[in-house]
Amino acid sequence: MTEQVATEESDDALFDLDDLDPDLDDVATVRPTVNDWLRARTLPQILLSCTLLLWVVYFTQRSLDIHHGLGTSSYDSGLYDQGMWLLSRGEAPFVTLMGRNMFGDHTSFVLLLLVPLYWVAPGAWIMFFSQSAVIAAGAIPVFLYGRRRLESEWFALIAAATYLLHPAVGWANLENFHPDSFLGVFIGVALYAALERKWRLYGAFVVLSLLVKEDVSLVIVPLGIWVAIRRSWRIGLITVFGSLGFMFTAMYVVMRGLIGQPTLNAWRIPFSQPGDGTGAAARRLIDTAVTNPTQLADHVRADGRPWYLWQMTSPFALIFLRLPGVAMISALVLFSNVLSTFWYQYQVQYHYSLVAVPALAIGTVYALGAVKSKLTVQSLEVSLRAVGIAVLALSSFMTAFMWSPMPWGRTVLFHGDPDNMYAVSMREIIEEIPVRASVAAHHRVTPHIAYRPEIYQFPNPFRLVLYGPDPKLEGIRLSERAERVDFVVLPTSEDENVADDFAIIEAAFVEVAANQFWVLYERDRSVPLPGN
Repeated sequence: MTEQVATEESDDALFDLDDLDPDLDDVATVRPTVNDWLRARTLPQILLSCTLLLWVVYFTQRSLDIHHGLGTSSYDSGLYDQGMWLLSRGEAPFVTLMGRNMFGDHTSFVLLLLVPLYWVAPGAWIMFFSQSAVIAAGAIPVFLYGRRRLESEWFALIAAATYLLHPAVGWANLENFHPDSFLGVFIGVALYAALERKWRLYGAFVVLSLLVKEDVSLVIVPLGIWVAIRRSWRIGLITVFGSLGFMFTAMYVVMRGLIGQPTLNAWRIPFSQPGDGTGAAARRLIDTAVTNPTQLADHVRADGRPWYLWQMTSPFALIFLRLPGVAMISALVLFSNVLSTFWYQYQVQYHYSLVAVPALAIGTVYALGAVKSKLTVQSLEVSLRAVGIAVLALSSFMTAFMWSPMPWGRTVLFHGDPDNMYAVSMREIIEEIPVRASVAAHHRVTPHIAYRPEIYQFPNPFRLVLYGPDPKLEGIRLSERAERVDFVVLPTSEDENVADDFAIIEAAFVEVAANQFWVLYERDRSVPLPGN
């Protein structure tokens, strides 16, 4: 679908720098006061602010309730908490919950912004409050662009609401903790700045986006291409090659330097073989695409992947197809999600989808702006843009009702109860553990005792599972680390499949506390650790 150049030219005229040459004598010398600024706020702005505040309060509290009700895990809550706590203490973020440096797992340098909070009041609230806040803030660039593009703050308010109501946004807010949550606002502001030619703002948020993760180039490169074609070829090319350079440096310098390989996810590329690196896996994919394209087509149609694309796009009523250039910035990341063999990537409930939402939301506003404001039919004046907004609002509300984790939706929600008997009894048990002790614990317990140099998800380090950068290590023991473990926390339930692993080392541990649901064992240093 060809974009309408006339629409672009009308946008450009509104931001012609040649027109911005004010007479300095006419510039007011009196600075507005806070009261003046507050009085200038409009009702849509106030409603948006209240909505964002309610979002942050609701999702922060809900996330914390889930966490304190034992609804979080080592992956992906405890490991980030331990990594940031270590950084706040001036230590390298070698996260013993996963057996690798936090920045070797992903180059999420954006987490350094949260480290100062651990100096003041360390706690899980840092992760879950910041996640809710930055996800909610993603509605702001949608509103800012919408009020100018749609010539109505009320229309812009509805557009911002469609971002918040998108299923991927709400679910990302409740899926443990992930640095990807910052992309909701970072990508959104970068898009807004590109559309409005605010280049300093654009540059700052492109850089911030790249600091979230090594693969953010999947959306920044398409953004750079769009900028090169529609705004500034020089800035666009700098964006493209700068983001590719950052991705190469992040993967082949930082990650390889820290964990010995540029990525741990080559296995997610379809048709790869065990032991393939990224290059070998990519070659197999290309070979399949050339020699057997039917097999590739069958892959992308399988396992509900087309349904995933429908869930991602239908909340916007496909309005972005009217002028698809901006929305297409998300095409590459959506394609990579659909292509992946990793089930979570093509499920709307997981954080991999959030990065695609800003371009779809702002792209919908961009397309609506190309619709003529009014159409006269037999003396009847119809606002087509208002009709489009109404369709957008209806589609957004209906898809949110069906798929989003909203309190008024049909989705069955998990509301954590911090006072449930499992959680209360767990807190009683962990009170017995010294703050600097080395601990191996059940994965539901580890996020609650993560502020220590050595904390392991049992059966690590006695038998490695999901640990370290090399899958070949699975099943072995790290003898030195196992020898240092002081306490083990395990559930009493036989359904947790921990009994066999503990039976091997049981002779070297003594039960020191127990209740109906949990047992705390302490290492008996007089007994050699069996198996070492």
